[in-house]
This record gives sequence, structure tokens and C-alpha cells, in this order.
Amino acid sequence: MTSRNLVRMFMTTLVVGGLTTVFVGFIVRWNEFETYFTEFQILDIASTAIWLLFMGFLFSLISQMGFFAYLTVHRFGLGIFKSASLWNGVQIVLILFGLFDLVYLRYNNFAKQGESWLNYLWPALFLLVIGLIVAWFKQKQTNREAFIPALFFMIVATLIEWVPALKVNERSWFYLMLLGLLACNAYQLLALHQYNLKSQLERQQRGKAAGTKVSKKM
Repeated sequence: MTSRNLVRMFMTTLVVGGLTTVFVGFIVRWNEFETYFTEFQILDIASTAIWLLFMGFLFSLISQMGFFAYLTVHRFGLGIFKSASLWNGVQIVLILFGLFDLVYLRYNNFAKQGESWLNYLWPALFLLVIGLIVAWFKQKQTNREAFIPALFFMIVATLIEWVPALKVNERSWFYLMLLGLLACNAYQLLALHQYNLKSQLERQQRGKAAGTKVSKKM
């Protein structure tokens, strides 16, 4: 990827994270912010939106660090296991392990006496469904081999990035960080191919331009 497209991807992912967090933030904390809108407190609305925007930028930075870390891990995995199918098998095991831990550990740490474990199942199911949808689109965009790596990134990488909110287990942060990370992770995963194609075309155009200049000089 060219440096220009890398910067574009970075900035666009920041915007995705920021806007998603602003939108989700007002929804999940509506009981706190409702009076701002009913009483037309424009200054409070603006200050809250700016605060949520910067929180979204932070989530975006976490997502981007996780994305580039995964790209490195993916290359290491392919090099270590010497087989894409074997590495995919390892990733499937890690996906199942991550989803199980999301349910089991949260239930053990936060469940009240008599509370059903089913209340802790839905975040794992939601994460799995979103991961499957994004992985399907990634497969359509590129090839079948991209499905498992995309699913792994959407689930396992998101879980790792989501750890601060999981530890706190506060409802608004739980949703806010999850949806912000998912939006950024999905965007990066689906946009990477397009940015790579743009970079390839730009290099080809530069090569043609350089060749034209050389031929003119000759």
C-alpha cells in the first residue's frame, strides 16, 4: 500500500470510529442525554458529541493497532504452520475458545446469585453473527481462503481490543466500545483490498509516466 492510501485509510477509520461512537453513545446513554435534546441545550449536546467523538478516535486507534498486529500474526502463522488449512484450523480453535471464554468468564465474574448464564450468551452470539457477515463479504470481495482469517480477526481481535470494557462490565461502555471497535474492524477488513488495488494502479501509472519521460528524453 502506498503511503498516501495508508494515510487515507488511517483517517477514514478515525472518522468511522468517531461517528459510530457519537451515534451509539447518544443511544446507549439516552437516559442521561435526553434532557439535552428536550430542553434544546445546544452547548451540552455539542460538548457531549465532541467527547464521544474523541472516545471514538481512541477506539479507532486501538482497532488499527489490532489490525496491523493481526496482519503480522497472520504472516507468522502461515510461516510457522506451512499450510493455510492448518493455520485456519488453529484459528477456528482460537475462535471457539474466545467465544467460550467470553461467556464463561463473564458469567463467573459478574453473574448474580441465581442469574442464568443465558444472559451472558448473547454478546458471544452477536459477535459471531457480525463476524460471519463481515467474513462472508470479505470472501465475496477476495476469495474463499479469506473467510476464516476475516472471521478470526472480527472475533478474536475484537475480544482482545474489548478487554478494558469487559473488565469494567459497565453497560454503556460495554456497548459503546464493542460497536465502535466492530465498525472500525469491519471497515479496515473490507477496505484493505480496495486500498491495495488503488495503490497498485497508482504505481502502474507512475511507472508509465516515468517510462514516457525516459522515452521523450531519448
